[in-house]
Amino acid sequence: MEMPFKNFKKADWIFLGCGIIILIILGLVLLGKNKFFYKTPVLDEKDITFTVFFRGVTITDNTSPFKTGENAFITIRNVPYTKLQITDVKVDRRKIFLETNKKGDYQPVDDISSPFLYDFAVTLKDKAKITDDGAVVGGNKVKMGIPVVIEGQKYKFTGVVSNIQIADEANTTGNLSQK
Repeated sequence: MEMPFKNFKKADWIFLGCGIIILIILGLVLLGKNKFFYKTPVLDEKDITFTVFFRGVTITDNTSPFKTGENAFITIRNVPYTKLQITDVKVDRRKIFLETNKKGDYQPVDDISSPFLYDFAVTLKDKAKITDDGAVVGGNKVKMGIPVVIEGQKYKFTGVVSNIQIADEANTTGNLSQK
C-alpha cells in the first residue's frame, strides 16, 4: 500500500507545521482578544447616572423633546444599547457675553440672533459593571467625552457624556468653579 503523502519532503512537513502553528497563534491573538487575553475583571455592579450634553440643538417648538421619566434608546460609540430612563433634563437657550458698563465686566444674555438654538443636559440611569478602568455599560466604557446618541419617538440627537456618578461614591474630582 502506498502512502498518500509519500512525495512530501522533510522540509515541506516542517513548513506545513510552522504554518499551522503561526495560524493557531494568530487566531488566538486576533479572535481571543475579546475575552481571553484582555479581559478586565469586574469588581462590582452598581447603579450609575451619566449626563449627556447636547450643544446647539435646533428646536422651533417651545417644548423640550426630552421628558423626565421617559425612556429613550441610546447608542454608545455607534453601538446600539438599550432604552434607559431619563432622570433629569436641563435646558438653556444659547448665550452670548455682552460687556456691561464696567470695563472688563461681561454678562451672559440670550443670543437673539439664534432664537431656536438650545443646549441640553440629559441625565440617564443604568446599572453598570465597575472595573479598574471605570464603569462599563452595554460592553462600552462610559467616560466623559464619548459620543452618545439618544433617540426617542420624535428625535435623534448626538451628544457627549459630560458627567458620570457612580452610586455610593463621593465626587472626588477637582472643582471647576471659578472664584
